[in-house]
Amino acid sequence: MRAARLIKMVLLLQTRAAMTAGELARELEVSERTVTRDAQALSEAGVPVYADRGRAGGYRLVGGYRTRLTGLGRDEAEALFLSGVPGALREMGLADAASAARLKVAAALLPSLQDAPRAAAQRFHLDAPGWFRAPETPALLPALAEAVWDDRCVTARYRRGDGEVERLLEPYGLVLKAGAWYLCARVPDPGAFRTYRVDRFTSVEAADTRFHRDEDFDLPAHWSAQAERFARSLLRAEAVVRLSPEGVRRLPGAVDVPAAREGLAGAGEPDGAGWVTVTLPVESEEVAYAQLTGLGPEVEVLAPGSLRARFVRDAARLAALYGQG
Repeated sequence: MRAARLIKMVLLLQTRAAMTAGELARELEVSERTVTRDAQALSEAGVPVYADRGRAGGYRLVGGYRTRLTGLGRDEAEALFLSGVPGALREMGLADAASAARLKVAAALLPSLQDAPRAAAQRFHLDAPGWFRAPETPALLPALAEAVWDDRCVTARYRRGDGEVERLLEPYGLVLKAGAWYLCARVPDPGAFRTYRVDRFTSVEAADTRFHRDEDFDLPAHWSAQAERFARSLLRAEAVVRLSPEGVRRLPGAVDVPAAREGLAGAGEPDGAGWVTVTLPVESEEVAYAQLTGLGPEVEVLAPGSLRARFVRDAARLAALYGQG
């Protein structure tokens, strides 16, 4: 561990003109006394670390010294491609590997380019979790992430309904969607790909065997298809509505995207006022009411009758409320 820390210290000093003992201690997660001992050890080993004394002092490398210890390990190289999602890296247990990879890349850059990582970080940031809830890291996520990287089979127990099931899984990939983690895995028998919410796993045990990854498997394409099928599976009812031109424009922002796409694709011809009749797939009458209310007077519900009656009652209440002025 100390050897890795000494290398990291050299790389830090190589990428910055100078660093105080406090800054190095924070980066290396050690005490300032340990930083002093490490600097002395490097100096004795021939690395020209120079300590400036005084309030503005610190450590620096003398004479443009540059180490060649910048080769990326496999885990660092893989983590580097995920460095735009720091929260996800932490949750999967890859933050240290990504930090080491970024440091090595920065150390290998020409001096004129060494501000590039900082410039990019100041301009772009990805915040993956959804609003209005504290993100929670599933306890078994690091174990699943390790199995995904290692192409290693796992025996897992998963909450389903009121009980639990046990499965032998080939974990192909992880997806972070609106703050929730999902595992895309192949079940060897019957050989089908399935998707699981990671926070519903109750146990994960890595097997001794690795699986042979299907090189034709495309995680983004698989997830996109799964998400589309899942969204469509929720739409089990229908609502027939008339939409004004403005209502047509606003429909995709009011209802589920698959519902809007399917409904507008089968829309009839506009009438004399430009309104069109659309049959929308909806999750339920309650959900349809909540969604269509957002369109206000740009939508008229034709069917089912119970949903239309609800809009009629609410329209009367609104007219009475605003007519009191």
